[in-house]
This record gives sequence, C-alpha cells and structure tokens, in this order.
Amino acid sequence: MKHEDYMAIALREAQKAFEIKEVPVGAVIVHEGQVIAKAHNQRELLQDPTAHAEIIAITQAASSLHSWRLEKTTMYVTLEPCVMCAGAIVLARIPELVLGAWDPKAGAAGSLMNILQDSRLNHRVNVTAGIGENECGAILKDFFVRLRGQGY
Repeated sequence: MKHEDYMAIALREAQKAFEIKEVPVGAVIVHEGQVIAKAHNQRELLQDPTAHAEIIAITQAASSLHSWRLEKTTMYVTLEPCVMCAGAIVLARIPELVLGAWDPKAGAAGSLMNILQDSRLNHRVNVTAGIGENECGAILKDFFVRLRGQGY
C-alpha cells in the first residue's frame, strides 16, 4: 500500500469523529506493512482532554506490539499533531509521520513549532506532509462551518 492508501484509512477514522460531533481527526499506525492501530478524536465522548486520535492510536499500537517503543512504525494522521501529540510521538520513538493538513494555529510538526525534529531531543521523526491535504482540510472545514452555524 502507498501513503495515500493509509491516509484514506485515517480519513475514514476522521469521518467517524465527524459523525459523533468530534473534531474530525483520524490516525493510523502501520508496522511492517500492517495496520496495528486506528483511532479518531474522542475528547467530547470521553470528556478527556488527552483523547486525541494520535494518543489513542499510540496506546493501541503499544498494546499490539507489547512495547512502548514503536520502532519500525509509521503514523498517518489527517491533521498536523498538537504539542501533546507530537511529544507522545517522540516519546514513543515513532520514526515516521505522514500528515494530511497543516494546523497553523496549534501544529507542532512544523507550523507553529517543530517538536518532532527538535535537535535538543533524543529522537527525531521524519515527516512527510500534504498527503491527502485537500480531503483532510475539507472535512475539518465542513465540520467547523456546521458547528459555527449549528447546522449539525
């Protein structure tokens, strides 16, 4: 499978979040060609500020691999990770991140700041950006248009 194929899975996760009125972000973690984790935002559902798609996916992947070190994995996420999620990606030792849409207001993979490639940390993440960017951005835009207009 290609980056676009895995991002399509992440977009399906984002759609699940959209349907339950969560900010539509989806994340997928792949290990040696196999999807080992899929998640979407669940902050409202769980009333948990840490229930971002990336955090939930990292927890699933660690359980699947029986290790907190998520080496030989790639994370696909529809929106650039925030500070919390970028920190978790670094701490989990995920070597590669593929992201869809940039988040200029809260992104920590290159927009607002770049935690993933900060030379002061002991792990750096290779970042590939813009995979499915239009689709990833569109679902977010649609969500916030509906939310602000209460057309939900």
